[in-house]
Amino acid sequence: MAKICILGGGFIGRFYAESLCGRRSKDSVTVVYSRKEATALRFAKDYNVPHYCTEMEDAIAHAESEFVVIALPNYLHEEAVMLCVKHKKAVLCTKPLGRTAEEALRMTLACEKAGIFAGYLEDLCYTPKFLKSVKSVEDGAIGRILWAKSRETHPGPHAEWFWDIEKAGGGAVLDLGCHCIEIARNFIGKDVLPVEVMCWADTQVKPIDAEDHAIGLVKYENGAIGQFEVSWTFRGGMDLRDEVMGTEGTIWVNSFLRTGFEMFTSGNSANYVAEKAETNVGWQFPVGDEAHELGYPTMFNDMFDAYENGTQPRETFYDGYVVNAIIDAAYKSARTKLWEPVQLPEWRGKRGLSKPSVYQSYDEKHWLIKEEILPNGDKKIILKDKESGAISEINQLAG
Repeated sequence: MAKICILGGGFIGRFYAESLCGRRSKDSVTVVYSRKEATALRFAKDYNVPHYCTEMEDAIAHAESEFVVIALPNYLHEEAVMLCVKHKKAVLCTKPLGRTAEEALRMTLACEKAGIFAGYLEDLCYTPKFLKSVKSVEDGAIGRILWAKSRETHPGPHAEWFWDIEKAGGGAVLDLGCHCIEIARNFIGKDVLPVEVMCWADTQVKPIDAEDHAIGLVKYENGAIGQFEVSWTFRGGMDLRDEVMGTEGTIWVNSFLRTGFEMFTSGNSANYVAEKAETNVGWQFPVGDEAHELGYPTMFNDMFDAYENGTQPRETFYDGYVVNAIIDAAYKSARTKLWEPVQLPEWRGKRGLSKPSVYQSYDEKHWLIKEEILPNGDKKIILKDKESGAISEINQLAG
């Protein structure tokens, strides 16, 4: 049984509590911290939490705090992690780990030096559809991964600090791109070095200093490309989609917005529909079990099981650091309009990978380009001469 202290009584803290209470049937939220006493009191009442604090260190040091779950604004992550290090408490931190790779690396190394368990709460890498699709990739179902694209767009976040570039550390790229980048890393291989990034980012709609819309490409050492599309300007709810292309197949995943549950209403009820839904009138796309669809229960199961078994979870602080490094390169690229290298002074994956050869022999004299069955049943084979480079074709008649 894990005795859990949640730092933060707001939106994400409540999502975490919903997922933690009763899911493994042996964990309990015992302490909650919030900067506002009213928020802490309401949280404690709603989730039957016996202890609440308005001082962060008091909550972390509390005798009933075994595991600390950080559900705080980005600018408070490092302070909270370092207090967990000081008091030797296992820690789980919401995404993004840091505002920069420098922050994230400091947290990662501090936890490792102190010997405390540290998990990165990247929920979208635990959704049922994502885990199933990653397993298919790992089993070789779609061959070598060439391209992995992830998209997260919605009308913008829920709290004021997100919109403050100093507190948040960035805009849509940091807030949403951290999800998309880690999703692509899982498909491509987390031990494959991200080499460089090209990113377009702009402030198109919101009167803020950070970007509200961005598209980026991440080039990996093995030749694969990761792509992220993020926006705080999308109208119509929250759109979460992934696409993966391999040499032997393709995966399309739609995790939110269009989940197979559709409802029309004239607006008689003012009930909650789904995260980031903009209206309760007309066609609605509710979510059956929102916490489950977003991966929260599976994520916490993995974290606590790993802690008990003395193993590493699927998502670690080190993963959060790599994501932050990619985001740093994306922000630099958005300014310079150039491919920018990913700076990873602490890299623990493979090195020296290269793009596999595109050449597949058809016979001694030719490379195979493509085989295709035509509508009339004939088979067409496109070839390239190994010496001259000339392109030719063979037509094999049906029957």
